[in-house]
Amino acid sequence: MGQATIYRQEHQMTRIVRAGMLAMLCLLASWTLHSGPAQAEQVFNPWEQNWVDPWQSDAVARPAEQPVSRSTIPTLGDAGFWPLLRAMSMYEQIEEWGGWKSVPDGEKIVPGDRDERIPLIRQRLVATGDLPVSDGDPHVYDARLEKAVKRFQTRHGLSPDGIVGHRSIKAMNVPVSHRIKQIAINIKRLNKLAPKLGRRYVFVNIAGQEVEAVSDGKVDLRRRVIVGKRDRQTPEYTSKITFVALNPYWNVPQSIARRDLIPKAARDPGYLKRMGIRVFAGYGGREVSPYSVDWTAPSATSYFLRQDPSKRNSLGTVKIHFPNPHAVYLHDTPSKSLFWRSSRAYSSGCVRVEHVHDLSAWLLAETPSWDRARIDKVINKTHERRDVSLKKSVPVYMLYLTSWVDGDGLLNFRDDIYSIDKNTRTTSLR
Repeated sequence: MGQATIYRQEHQMTRIVRAGMLAMLCLLASWTLHSGPAQAEQVFNPWEQNWVDPWQSDAVARPAEQPVSRSTIPTLGDAGFWPLLRAMSMYEQIEEWGGWKSVPDGEKIVPGDRDERIPLIRQRLVATGDLPVSDGDPHVYDARLEKAVKRFQTRHGLSPDGIVGHRSIKAMNVPVSHRIKQIAINIKRLNKLAPKLGRRYVFVNIAGQEVEAVSDGKVDLRRRVIVGKRDRQTPEYTSKITFVALNPYWNVPQSIARRDLIPKAARDPGYLKRMGIRVFAGYGGREVSPYSVDWTAPSATSYFLRQDPSKRNSLGTVKIHFPNPHAVYLHDTPSKSLFWRSSRAYSSGCVRVEHVHDLSAWLLAETPSWDRARIDKVINKTHERRDVSLKKSVPVYMLYLTSWVDGDGLLNFRDDIYSIDKNTRTTSLR
C-alpha cells in the first residue's frame, strides 16, 4: 500500500493504531510469561487518553516551563528498559505501514484557527497515539486537538503551550526511521547500565535535562537541571557522591579562567574583585591584587582564581561532589530563571540543579545530625563553609538519553544536542 493511499482518509489511520497496539500487546504478553505480571503503571501505552494537561494543574507555574513528571517510577532499570523496547516495536509497525506525512512549515497555528495543514497535523498525532480518531471539522483547531498538541509537546521537551509553531512542526516531521534509530540507541544505553544500579542512586539525564534521586526502586524527587553548552558538553560518567559542600568556594577551572574570566579581567581588572574572585600566584600560592597582573600576557593563565562564598558565587550555596577527571559536579546557581526554559544547555559542563537543597537533604538523609533544618541553618543563618561527608557514598549515573518512557507511560524524545546519536552506529533490534 502506498503512502498516499494510507493518508487519503483520516479514518484509515486507525489501522496504524491497531497494528501498533497488537505488536505492543504481543510483546507485553511474551515478557509477562518470562518476567511475571507487569505493573499496570509501568506499561507503555501511547493511546492512553487519561493524560492530564499540565497547564490545568499546579505542575506548571509559568507558561514557559516544561512540566516535570510526578511519577515515582525511575527511568533506569527494568522499569525504563522494557517499555522502551515495546515502544520500538510500535514504531517499527508504524514504519511498516508507511510512516507519516510531513507537515508544511508556516505561520503559527493557535486554538480556534482554521488551516489547511490541520488535517495533516491530526493524522500525524493519531499515528503516535497523541490524538484519538474523532469527529468534527478536520480543518479546525478544536479543544481535543489542542490537548493532543500539548501532549505531543510535553513528550518532545517543548513548552506545552498548545501553539503549533516551528519547533513543534519540526518535531512532528522527524521521520519514523530516525525515531526507531533513536530508540534503539537508547535501549542499548539503558541495557548497559541496568545491572549496576544500587539501592540509592542519583541519575542525571543529560539530554533530558532532569535529575532523579532514587531509593528502593522509587523516585523520591525529580528536578530540572541545566547542562553544558554544545561546545562545553556535560560528560557521560559514573561515580559516587562523597560529600556535599555548603557555601562552597568556586575553584575556577583553568579552561573557564582562560576562556571567560581572563578576557574579562583584561578589559576590566575590577571585574574580579566585584565578583568576589581572588587571585593567587598558582594553586596554594600567595594572594595578589588583580590590578597587579597583566591579564593580556600569556603568563596570566598561571594564576589561580577562587570565588568566595556569596550569593554571586557561580556554584550558588551548594556543591555536590563526586570524583571525576572532568572537574564536573552538581551544584546550585544564582541564575535560577534559566530553569523556566524548555531547553537548558547553558552551563560550562557542570550540572546546575533546580531546588538543589532538596537533593542535598536527600543525599544527607542517612548521615547523622544532618537534616534539612540544619542544612538551611548553615546556608541561610550562620553562612559557614562546610564540607559534609556522606555516611555512605551514593552512586551517580550521568547518561545521555534522547528517548525514554517516563513513569506516566509517555514515550519521550529530546533533541540530540551534542550530536552523539547522529554519530552513533547501531544495528537493528528487530
